[in-house]
Amino acid sequence: MNTYDVIRKPIITEKATMASEANGVVFEVSIDANKPQIKAAVEELFGVKVKAVNTTITKGKVKRFRGQLGKRKDVKKAYVTLEEGNTIDVTTGL
Repeated sequence: MNTYDVIRKPIITEKATMASEANGVVFEVSIDANKPQIKAAVEELFGVKVKAVNTTITKGKVKRFRGQLGKRKDVKKAYVTLEEGNTIDVTTGL
């Protein structure tokens, strides 16, 4: 899997902002990516040392629009903890 295929985009929410204060970053990643691939991709793209990677999959909700039933996609999030002294500023863009 290509490095650019692993990480899709950073997630900027209240919880992600609180994680950044604790030297962490939250990314939306490919549903097929595993923890070693995510760690390698973050280290290669941003030139930082990763301490830990935790992942979670949020199941897509079933929604109804104009009588048609549909489902949102499943989303995989990676909570990346960086080593001391390393930072990533996701507000300036990738």
